[in-house]
Amino acid sequence: MGWIGPSAFNCGGGDLPSAALAQPGRVGANCKAGANTQLSAMARKPPRETELYEPIKRFLEAQNYEVKAEIGAADVVAVRGDEAPVIVELKTGFSLSLFHQGIERQTITDFVYVAIPASTGRDFGKALLRNKTLCRRLGLGLITVRLKDHCVVVHIDPAPYRPRQSKQKKTRLLGEFHKRTGDPNVGGATRRGLMTAYRQDALRCVKFLSDNGATKAALVAKSVDVELARRIMADNHYGWFDRVATGIYDLSPAGKKALSTYAKEIVLTAGLAKGSR
Repeated sequence: MGWIGPSAFNCGGGDLPSAALAQPGRVGANCKAGANTQLSAMARKPPRETELYEPIKRFLEAQNYEVKAEIGAADVVAVRGDEAPVIVELKTGFSLSLFHQGIERQTITDFVYVAIPASTGRDFGKALLRNKTLCRRLGLGLITVRLKDHCVVVHIDPAPYRPRQSKQKKTRLLGEFHKRTGDPNVGGATRRGLMTAYRQDALRCVKFLSDNGATKAALVAKSVDVELARRIMADNHYGWFDRVATGIYDLSPAGKKALSTYAKEIVLTAGLAKGSR
């Protein structure tokens, strides 16, 4: 086969990540009942790549691989019979260099894993989740090693990536594209303050109320061709509107200020039809 399977080795107790339990029978025969407290002091020191080697070697040997280090450019190479070789690249943490090395090793074999020391805390959990997704996209396997007790966990195995497209996200993307007037943003800008189709519709309502004063929401919607004008003014996400009576809206002080803040955008939205370039 060549893959080593989502599994755990040398991990006592029931506190393994869920990925390690995907195949509950694949637990190493030499698992300990708990952590080796004599190693806890070492685990607090900055880890070294070499500390990962011995646990991973034992993990692979328990699955009948012959394992050798530093073969060519590969950190760890494991061979079992006539199967394709398994390569494991070791690093002390997630980095672009780690993934570059993993991709390079894919020119040798399909079964390439990247391995880092396991850690605790929310930041590591988030990083692990993000990088599991990245590994799947790159077709790489992912291993973590808990240095204090040499617990080895295989989170994912190498496999071809087959992305599943989201029709909902595609519909939302194209909907925003076609509803937005002109191209008011600069690519690469931060999300805050971007000119969206929703903001453009709100500015259409602002301009109409500025010209006509307090008006029924239905008339605003019809006049500026914004079907959701009533909801926009009622939700009032930007604080630009005041409801002066049932179904009747006028500009708030913030809305009057928006006339100057967004003067250029108001001219653009007034001069172009909705969804035009």
